[in-house]
Amino acid sequence: MRYMTLTPEQFNQLATKKEHQELEKKVDDMAENVKQILTVVDGIAKKHETFEEEKVSNQGAHDRMQGDINVLKKQAGMMA
Repeated sequence: MRYMTLTPEQFNQLATKKEHQELEKKVDDMAENVKQILTVVDGIAKKHETFEEEKVSNQGAHDRMQGDINVLKKQAGMMA
């Protein structure tokens, strides 16, 4: 079996166990932050969806009321 040797520069670039553990912790922390961000984004998306549904419902109600008002105006002899 043949082993590959490292130059001093290559050896100095290797991570220690402690450095590796620190990097793992940072990655885990970043993953948790991303999870929190996605939870917030999901909440915003849900509120936007609800707002759009309410907007459509309100527009429908407005249109029905306007139709009723137009009918009443005609019955009262007013221009619609």
